[in-house]
Amino acid sequence: MGIGDLADGLTRGVESLGASVTGVFEPTVRLGVTGLSRAGKTVFITSLIANLLDQGRMPQLLPAATGAIRAAYLQPQPDDTIPRFDYETHLAALTSPEPHWPESTRAVSELRLSLRVQPPGFLAGLSGPKTVHLDIVDYPGEWLLDLALLDKSFAEWSTATLDRIEKREDAQGYLAAVSAADPTAPFDESAAQALAQSYTNYLIRARAAGYSDCTPGRFLLPGDLAGAPVLTFAPLPQPDRPTRKSLWREMERRYEAYKSQVVKPFFRDHFARIDRQVVLVDALGAIHSGPDAVEDMRRAMTEILSSFRPGRNGFLTQLLLGRRVEKILFAATKADHLHHSQHPRLTAIMDAMLRDARDRADFAGAGTAAMSIAAIRATVEETITHEGAPLDCVRGTLLKTGKQAALYPGELPEDPNALLSSARAGADRWLDQDYDIMSFAPAPLKLKPGDGPPHIRLDKAAQFLIGDKL
Repeated sequence: MGIGDLADGLTRGVESLGASVTGVFEPTVRLGVTGLSRAGKTVFITSLIANLLDQGRMPQLLPAATGAIRAAYLQPQPDDTIPRFDYETHLAALTSPEPHWPESTRAVSELRLSLRVQPPGFLAGLSGPKTVHLDIVDYPGEWLLDLALLDKSFAEWSTATLDRIEKREDAQGYLAAVSAADPTAPFDESAAQALAQSYTNYLIRARAAGYSDCTPGRFLLPGDLAGAPVLTFAPLPQPDRPTRKSLWREMERRYEAYKSQVVKPFFRDHFARIDRQVVLVDALGAIHSGPDAVEDMRRAMTEILSSFRPGRNGFLTQLLLGRRVEKILFAATKADHLHHSQHPRLTAIMDAMLRDARDRADFAGAGTAAMSIAAIRATVEETITHEGAPLDCVRGTLLKTGKQAALYPGELPEDPNALLSSARAGADRWLDQDYDIMSFAPAPLKLKPGDGPPHIRLDKAAQFLIGDKL
């Protein structure tokens, strides 16, 4: 550890001490919200805030059900350098006469919701109401996946990536380009840019095809780093003896620069300060895409958890080592795409898919849970008759055509291993049946005073994540 690292650690320790003292009087909970593309992070945060401001649909959030929450209001966030989560614009998109889904997460943003809470118990009358600040931090899941790179060398990342994508049809263009390249040749900027662009094109196609582990994440969401050398590298076969100015050595150098200049600052400034975390997963989309996408998602979520530092938050822990994540919720989104009779099966699949990741978190002392939720309910349930038998479906407005349609996505297996065993074995397709999905538009909302948007188990998720702090 260098002098600069030591000084930086001491500075953060003093900041943590100050935050701890302040938190005695007005506790602050930092809730991280992330997930992979199309998992619904923006919708989740918007609906959570709306339902905490108006708690009529939150019976499973005990402080709301008992009336302990006396008031809830938005305040300026404490971090002046982080963009504010645009709650009002996102809510307007969902509640307009012609509702539409809001824009997805493309960078870190934050919002502070303060709740005036009357503590329960004998001393409630003596202490009076207290204020609890909920700082919600929204960040792209693609960036979270990058944290696993910190423990991998360029050679390890390249080998693992090339092995993983070897048989994917969408990767054949890049694999052809990289096989034609000579990693030992003198470095040429044009050749490097061509390879990096080809690999980026593959990542875009892989994400669209339902794959999860698309690293480096900034290749998909570059922001102001677009075109920078720190984003101009790609996985290469490792040569025996690469020379100092070869293509391999320069891409290796840029990979290490990406870790030190992009990934580590994100971890230090945002991720390492999280108290509670929800990871949103489009499990239905992965199931629809097939066994390889499901296994890729399972592997990605296991690597994601390796980036967390789960456990109990203690005074000395905060002062000396930084904060640790106390609770982690893995939530399968879009539960409204299934009839409620299949929700337990979706939750069981989620639980089994993340078994490796959850065991690691549980062992470290963090509370974990798996749920199936819908932050905004876009469908209604309907039973139709098909070939003389009842069929439980959901009905909603199709996103592309604007027409009403009923969906029966297929029956999820009662034993989740029926899916996961095929995924682990590298099967090309499901043996028994395919699983269908549709994209629904948000339904028009007619909210009563005191009610937030309709949802499925958002109140149960909130109770797990923050109920004990209220």
